[in-house]
Amino acid sequence: MKRTEDALEILKQRRARDTELQDLYDEEKVSFQAAIAIREAREAAGVTQGELAKLVGSTQSVISRLEDADYEGDTLKILERIAKELKHRLIIHMEPIDEKRASFQG
Repeated sequence: MKRTEDALEILKQRRARDTELQDLYDEEKVSFQAAIAIREAREAAGVTQGELAKLVGSTQSVISRLEDADYEGDTLKILERIAKELKHRLIIHMEPIDEKRASFQG
């Protein structure tokens, strides 16, 4: 195998050989995907964290934590465990129900 100094390539090679590192990577990827999906959907709707919080009966700080890739909430952890036990990868994705309703209709 050709030696590389590319940090990303080195991490990919190590991850491929180390199942514990692979599991850690997968968990972090799910958290990141969830945070990005929530933030992008909220921004596409043109609402603030505070406005979204009111719409879902929560607080701005909860929305902020959900949009943080380091969020360690129970729901996400349970979904990860379910996927792992069922030998699946959990992928987080949001899309508008239909194009006409994609923008916020407050």
